[in-house]
Amino acid sequence: MNPADMSLPPLAAAFVFGLLGGAHCIGMCGGIMSALTFAVPPSMRQPRRLAGLLLGYNLGRISSYMIAGALVALLGSVLNHALDSFALVLRILAAVMLILMALYIANWWKGLLRIEALGRVLWRRIEPIGRRLMPVVKVPQAFALGSLWGWMPCGLIYSMLAWSLAVAEPLRAAAMMGAFGLGTLPAVLATGVAARRVSIWIRSPATRTLAALLIITFAVWQLWHLQSMIGMEDTHSAMTSPHH
Repeated sequence: MNPADMSLPPLAAAFVFGLLGGAHCIGMCGGIMSALTFAVPPSMRQPRRLAGLLLGYNLGRISSYMIAGALVALLGSVLNHALDSFALVLRILAAVMLILMALYIANWWKGLLRIEALGRVLWRRIEPIGRRLMPVVKVPQAFALGSLWGWMPCGLIYSMLAWSLAVAEPLRAAAMMGAFGLGTLPAVLATGVAARRVSIWIRSPATRTLAALLIITFAVWQLWHLQSMIGMEDTHSAMTSPHH
């Protein structure tokens, strides 16, 4: 079994990372959601219309995550086929990224957020396009704006994309990024009292520590399984060597 396979545990880990990374999402995206809502003319703020716009924003955002994940995984696949033993590097990277993401979830290490600077150059080109779509009054506009919003510099997203590179399978990486996007929805959509309650739950040390330990356990299992595979290959090579 390939440790990078997109079985239920990786999808669950991606969802949990999105869910518990929501504290960061509330700070970065919550204000954007409120601004987009208030940008709708007062005469058009019916609950059903607003719900449709919010759905459009988030479908666009999650779609952009999935597209980015698939593209990065395609690059990983090309590198995997072009370079000898690169598959091993990708598998190790997948497990290491899981551990780093778990450390972030548990608030033990915040280094992942430092890589947000990598996307600021691209975002400076994308943001003006998004401004031209406002005010948003139709669902297609909301979807388009959400698709652009998904490219906002975010250390959590870049961490997931690094994991997508390690997966090196576009469809599986897209599914993983989709699970991550779904995990961010509670924090992004919550407002007012609901936002405070979601934030309290997300910030709970017990919740974050338990989730982090589960993800680290899965990552260690991946590394152990990979080490076992390497050991078996070494034994097979030794047995088939001409010297024996």
